[in-house]
Amino acid sequence: MDNRRKFIVNGGRKLEGELRVHGAKNSALPLLSAAVLAHGETVLHNCPELTDVDAACRILTHLGCRCKRSGDTVTVDATNVSGYEIPDALMREMRSSIVFLGAVLGRTGRCRLSFPGGCELGARPIDLHLAALRQMGAEIAEEHGYLDCTAAGGLHGAKITLSFPSVGATENILLAATSAKGFTEIHNAAREPEIVDLADCLGKFGAKIGGAGESVITVEGTPRAEPCEHSVIPDRIVAGTYLCAAAITRGELILTKCEPRHMNGFIPVLEAMGARIYTYGGGKMYLSCNKRLSAPPTVRTMPYPGFPTDIQAPFTALCATAEGTSVFVETIFENRFRHIPELVRLGASIKTEGRVCVVQGVKRLSGAKVCAAELRGGAALVTAALAAEGTSEITGLCYIDRGYESLEGALRSVGADIKRV
Repeated sequence: MDNRRKFIVNGGRKLEGELRVHGAKNSALPLLSAAVLAHGETVLHNCPELTDVDAACRILTHLGCRCKRSGDTVTVDATNVSGYEIPDALMREMRSSIVFLGAVLGRTGRCRLSFPGGCELGARPIDLHLAALRQMGAEIAEEHGYLDCTAAGGLHGAKITLSFPSVGATENILLAATSAKGFTEIHNAAREPEIVDLADCLGKFGAKIGGAGESVITVEGTPRAEPCEHSVIPDRIVAGTYLCAAAITRGELILTKCEPRHMNGFIPVLEAMGARIYTYGGGKMYLSCNKRLSAPPTVRTMPYPGFPTDIQAPFTALCATAEGTSVFVETIFENRFRHIPELVRLGASIKTEGRVCVVQGVKRLSGAKVCAAELRGGAALVTAALAAEGTSEITGLCYIDRGYESLEGALRSVGADIKRV
């Protein structure tokens, strides 16, 4: 990790103004993977400029695709897909790289890749992915850290029941089922908006998909996926991070190009804390917060439509200055409190025990040198630094850049004193 790059934040300034929410990282990555299935050029609009997206494009290029970006539009020409192996170095660059498995296996009948890398949040077992693909006719050998998957006769539909509504496993099954023969049912499927976005795109390819966004999804594959144009949905976690940043600085913010319906898991928490939030047509949302917030009751992370694990870290930063005590229970990842010791450096009063953290709000935070250890934890440190008295230095920007498009530029445009050096 390059610790020479850092954010310098002079805290204590209210955020006031208007911010556009960029496309969702967690939607763009499976959509880029899906482009492997299409025989021709797939055009993705509102595709964010993130290091994870760059890594996905390098994987596509290695497989034989041609990728080009113009503004927020990425075009992937998969006419001449020839590769089936993804090198270890590329797999390690992003945690969700396993999502290429279903698409490459469906397109070429074979896929060889190593176990994925990315943020160290704890175990993210891929056994659900592998068990599902085996049900669909794949033969999978695991040796020396590599997965060698083959489906010589092609994949076939199956009735698959997930023991947990895993987003990644649901995505991989959808991708594999699009090119599979016959009918696939996914029971206990993930219900996230990113799943619906992927299903919408695969429907444009020619697959017949029903139930996306519900717990049972049905897929009838297509013998030949045709390319399409598609727009990536707005990033609800980025929108939530902006709202937390505005609230902790007691500011006033308008978000544009967002989707308020996707944020029902955490907007009520902000409102219960005392923030005033209004939504408008055309993807607009307004937040005003001119006083110290109140600590929320116990917050438990849950699969969608519950409180998202990805927004837990910015909320713990927000609650660090709230009046009262907050309790966060992390049910998704066992190692998602790595930002807590760094928040304590900034003056927060937080104790952790296993998957529970207790946040006792303090009246003020003070600037310090801190280091991001993963993506959303990095966003939490920036959020806290915006409210802290004095100057903070935040290193570990490589993690933040995985999911936030020029975070410092966005925050500076609404009044923050933040720069990258």
